[in-house]
Amino acid sequence: MRIQRYSYLFLQMLLPMLSCQTESMPQEKQITHDYGYHHDLDNNDNFSPDGKWLVYDTRTDSGGIAESAKIEKVNIESGEKRVLFEIKNNQVWGPGAGAVSYSPKENAVVFIHGLANSTQENPYQQWRRTGVIIEDAHPGTPIFMDARDVTFPFTPGALRGGTHRHEWSGDGEWIGFTYNDAILKALEDSTGSKRNLRTIGVSRKIKPVYVDKNDENVSGEWFSALVVRVVPNPAPGSDEISHAAGDSWVGTNGYSLKNGQKQLARAFTGIVKDKNGKDVSEVFIVDIPVDITIPGELGPLEGTKDDFPMPPKGAIQRRLTFTAKTKNPGCTGIVRSSSDGTSLAYFAKDANGIDQVFLISPFGGEPRQLTAHETNVSGNVRWRPDGKSVSYVHEGSITLCKTVEAPFEQRFTKLTHPTRPAPTNMVWSPDGKMLAFNRLIKKENTASQQIFVVEVKM
Repeated sequence: MRIQRYSYLFLQMLLPMLSCQTESMPQEKQITHDYGYHHDLDNNDNFSPDGKWLVYDTRTDSGGIAESAKIEKVNIESGEKRVLFEIKNNQVWGPGAGAVSYSPKENAVVFIHGLANSTQENPYQQWRRTGVIIEDAHPGTPIFMDARDVTFPFTPGALRGGTHRHEWSGDGEWIGFTYNDAILKALEDSTGSKRNLRTIGVSRKIKPVYVDKNDENVSGEWFSALVVRVVPNPAPGSDEISHAAGDSWVGTNGYSLKNGQKQLARAFTGIVKDKNGKDVSEVFIVDIPVDITIPGELGPLEGTKDDFPMPPKGAIQRRLTFTAKTKNPGCTGIVRSSSDGTSLAYFAKDANGIDQVFLISPFGGEPRQLTAHETNVSGNVRWRPDGKSVSYVHEGSITLCKTVEAPFEQRFTKLTHPTRPAPTNMVWSPDGKMLAFNRLIKKENTASQQIFVVEVKM
């Protein structure tokens, strides 16, 4: 009886997979075949503007980005590889180069670069890195984007720590990022009081920012400012936050205000405290002024010895979700916007406690539950460029769900066969006809991230 029972359970698990395999699915194409190292897309914007190349880093399992010595790109048709940037004699502790994204307008990429003076005793860290731009036409020639100044007095337009997850705006004029502050990390270490908080900033190529020369400082070609205010101890039940991340640009060119004007903004998740003092992640948005060089009312752009650089005048952050008051609180994933800026997608639990995709307006209001799966969705939600569908991972398969109002069964489609581990780091081509992603492939007892693409015609 026990053997029969286990056989029945195994068949029950196998049948959905077998039925899925009989359906007509797009054909996957493996692009990279070098199994000696990872080709990590890192859930960024990896397609070149013409959709012909994908850019990635070569991080390792043991050292992560610190041990990634190269930024490469691969042609999705021929498989040709080109090295855009390489750190000679890179060590396990850094400097490292990774988490790379293409500009949507220019043949240029931006990525993390650890500080050149990284050592085993003072390695690559969240607060010891900066953003570097490489133009395809000039591989190996770094353009340091954000300035870094950790010597007092600090410099407006420069930051004092490390930037990460750099993302170009739709017009290619801005770069957004997450940020950790070295000055406050040192203060935390000396006092034992939590001050190393993650927040969000932006850079724009307004003017170069020059700082005092030393091993820790870096002059930059773009002007940078933090745009989100975080505090160590948010008041319970308030909209104050202690952590900001999961950020992305709202719309290709912002979202439309009631008067028809476009507003530049970034959506993100911020950690609030509910009325009982428990941490809850909610969806927020921050409106960004065109001019980020004017200090706001909270303090100087360059910060002080005991507090962050402060947002510029006109930077306004708003809370959009209020799940802290519900049965299943919390929002997760990177908050992603439709191209027209009318809708933001994120993950949250439904009434049954199952992770689903939800949509909300940049003005707030009642969220709309988009998916209705019986098991959790995962990965990171990505909008197809036409704004009519979103992709995510469900039960090991990349899944596409249309955003139209219709019965759920008519709206979702599996794009890949289910696998374990599941695909990761999905990114759409600019024309929306191709989806790229990573698969972990095992060869000779070694597993490495390889790049695949799938053509999507529907």
